[in-house]
Amino acid sequence: MIRPQRASSITILLLDGTPDGIKIVEIPNWNGKAVAFPKTRFADVRGRKEFVKIGVYVLAGEGGAEALPTIYVGEGDPVAGRLNSHFNAKKFWSTAVFFTTMDESLNKAHVQYLESRLIFMAREAKRCILDNGNVPQPPTLSEVDVAHMDLFLDRMLLIFGVLGIGVFHKPSAATSSTELFYLNAKGLKAVGWEVDAGFVVQAGSHSPREHAPTAPEATVRLRQTLISQGVFVEENGCWKMALDYTFISPAQAAQVLLARSANGRAEWKDAQGRTLGAIQDARAAALARPAPDA
Repeated sequence: MIRPQRASSITILLLDGTPDGIKIVEIPNWNGKAVAFPKTRFADVRGRKEFVKIGVYVLAGEGGAEALPTIYVGEGDPVAGRLNSHFNAKKFWSTAVFFTTMDESLNKAHVQYLESRLIFMAREAKRCILDNGNVPQPPTLSEVDVAHMDLFLDRMLLIFGVLGIGVFHKPSAATSSTELFYLNAKGLKAVGWEVDAGFVVQAGSHSPREHAPTAPEATVRLRQTLISQGVFVEENGCWKMALDYTFISPAQAAQVLLARSANGRAEWKDAQGRTLGAIQDARAAALARPAPDA
């Protein structure tokens, strides 16, 4: 996600006074509202007035052995009918977030547009297993409505990020000021850089075709999933990254690219051969030093 040019303020009401219960999320001067809740609190959410409004929603869960979260995106008029049907029919989800408005400004075409955009973005980012069977075509909207819904979507994405759902974001490309790190895997090279959401590996990076016998099970599963998602494509007997891809950490990125257990802080090195860990430690040490006297 592109970092906002100015500070943003978000209000999160914890209805139970705990971080794991029902959350009501609002942004000042925005008519939207998000309701986030664990599946265990579904009965309580059903009694809220937002539940019977038109809106768009996301179901999220671990989804089994794929090593990526499973996501389902939908819309409802109201959301009540769709969420009621998903409670038992879709087993994978453990949390849900739905968006509606404080007024009645959303209509069916609006939420269909938002649904279509979210599904498209999730497919493009390839950071989840998308439970949706197809990508619905966006409805025809006026230019004014498209602009309004794109602004609404920006607020939704900001809230998703705050709630820990980052599956809709493709990484920004490296620029001339990006600090790059390099990895060698049996003569194959990879390039990456740190971001707030984790660690990005650049398209064109290579990885061995076979994983080590001692590779962690989670690493093997994630490699298999990335192959099935088209993130890894075969090239000259090895795997190549087909797009810039965000991993949750330098360690995960290193293990997937090296196809074995790996310490990301030690394996990723800059152009001068300094490890990522040494650079991070130097940054921390510089921050800990007292400021010189004026």
